[in-house]
Amino acid sequence: MQELLGRIAKLDPEASLGLRVIACFDELMAGEVNSHALASAAAALAGCPAGFRGGDGSRQLRVDSGGVSIPGDRPAEVAALSLPNDSEVWLEREDVALPNDELILERFGLAIGVRFGLERQQLETPRDVALALDPAATPEDRSAAAVRLGLTPGSGYRVLAAPLFAVFEKRPAGPTDVITSEHGTLQVVIVTDDTEDIAVTPAGLGPSGLIGELPRSLRAAVVALRLSRPPEEGLVRAENFGGLVELLAESSDTTDPDAALIEQIMDSPWAESTVRVLLEAPTIRQAARDLGLHHSTVQSRAEQIERCLGYDPLSGYNRTRLGISVLRWRLRNSRVLELPGPVR
Repeated sequence: MQELLGRIAKLDPEASLGLRVIACFDELMAGEVNSHALASAAAALAGCPAGFRGGDGSRQLRVDSGGVSIPGDRPAEVAALSLPNDSEVWLEREDVALPNDELILERFGLAIGVRFGLERQQLETPRDVALALDPAATPEDRSAAAVRLGLTPGSGYRVLAAPLFAVFEKRPAGPTDVITSEHGTLQVVIVTDDTEDIAVTPAGLGPSGLIGELPRSLRAAVVALRLSRPPEEGLVRAENFGGLVELLAESSDTTDPDAALIEQIMDSPWAESTVRVLLEAPTIRQAARDLGLHHSTVQSRAEQIERCLGYDPLSGYNRTRLGISVLRWRLRNSRVLELPGPVR
């Protein structure tokens, strides 16, 4: 299913979104996430609250499009899908249904059915992944949740963060869930620090740490994800940027005095590729070779950047200053967590 997405997206946007809905729930079922995660995915995909009710009435949940639980019973007028044993799933859309609502309900219902069909006593597992990653939880609660997930104290783990529409060529082993962040709904997987065969795009991989440091790894993984530029940079590892990703995770864009100047520079069509190579190459001559341009052309561009910034971007700590400003620019302009707009 995942292999079809890229080809079909260019032919039929509505069909592409439908296939992405199917692929999303396929991945979540493969990851064996719980019902809250499935409802969060349905709500995020539909852009309206979603819910589930067990047939015996003992289990009901409603979540909004940000994945936050909603108290109380569902409204009387909803788009509902009946499941075996008098269970049901629904979408709480206030206006006219969108073309993919029926498909989202169908896949949500299928995933819920599989979820509870596999649990012999129909007991919902606790959201231990979300708890282990929650910086607001106590260290004791996070540690207990991690141990219940089968994680070993003293061993190293990383957090892999990906959007709902990420393409997994191979899903890495590890506890998984769907969580919300200030930037959007995420699939997260906790992997061992020696996991190498990670083939997913787009995604961010946080730094290694003990189970008590999982929230830190998640923060860095989200920044790394937002820095990804698929297909060229599909999987971004936080460790490749040293401590810069964690620095970016702890600071806001408002602390960047060069933000407006960087925006002005990046308006030029040549700017992004040129700045990237200038930051990576040891000399302007090498940058020119890497770009396939004449030395004088790259020299002229470097001088234009210097005039705009008011400092030499290639001398001393100014190179680091420019690099951090460019990373912040990439974060401000990241679109990797934007869900495809509903087709109306």
